[in-house]
Amino acid sequence: MATRFLRQLTGARQPVAAGPDPSAGAPPAPAAVSPPDGVLPDGVLADGVLADGEPAAAVRVRGLTRAFGTRAVLDQLDLTVAPGEFVALLGRSGSGKSTLLRILGGFDDDVTGDVLVARRRAIVFQEPRLLPWERALGNVVLGLRGSDVASRGRAALAEVGLAGREKSWPVTLSGGEAQRVALARALVREPDLVMLDEPFGALDALTRIRMHALLQELCRRHRPAVLFVTHDVDEAILLADRILVLTEGRLAFQAAVDLPAPRLRTDPAFADLRSRLLAELGVQELAAATG
Repeated sequence: MATRFLRQLTGARQPVAAGPDPSAGAPPAPAAVSPPDGVLPDGVLADGVLADGEPAAAVRVRGLTRAFGTRAVLDQLDLTVAPGEFVALLGRSGSGKSTLLRILGGFDDDVTGDVLVARRRAIVFQEPRLLPWERALGNVVLGLRGSDVASRGRAALAEVGLAGREKSWPVTLSGGEAQRVALARALVREPDLVMLDEPFGALDALTRIRMHALLQELCRRHRPAVLFVTHDVDEAILLADRILVLTEGRLAFQAAVDLPAPRLRTDPAFADLRSRLLAELGVQELAAATG
């Protein structure tokens, strides 16, 4: 099947760099992606209806395949994420979760299939990837232009609870504070799609709980579509509207999370969904113990 990359943007800026890899001398890793305002990908109409007549989607993937040598990490994958929907993606290590985010972020186009993503998108990684020579505010507004950039950056820092820390150097920030800066950097661009690749995996348990609450509040305010990669089944249930399980390059399972707020681990429905997800992930012993 011929490759049709619907997400490619005419005149799009290069991805924003996040800092060099001192061990390899490699170019900086990308920190956030924000295509120019007013630029639409091929196949999308300005009124939010796809050119083929389907409803608008923040992500629409059809028949996506990404192979490394003879191994297909993603194999004829189909995926749709609606505007404003929070989707959690689970899968074993090596199942292709991060590969999918790299493709949706525009960092990997060696694929076949159709890929359509929102015109404004941002990525938050497990590591904050802050430039050590830029203060907090400089990291947030990295790559932005305009007379109001500084005020927008300060507002974004205040929104994540870091008002007054604009001049802080990354080395002085805790892990949770650094990840808050990374969230501010993503949201200051007002993205239609935010992709998060295990953003809280390196944080301690208490900080992770606080970051969950912050992310939920930010999503309520800004209403982006969210694709959230995690290994933590409970985290997926607590945050997502819908949970997907990626197995051998395909979506093998999905479930809507129809639980009342606040979602409690003591809720029998929570435990039942956890058991189903653990079983789908091949963790039979834990699934039986929690069922």
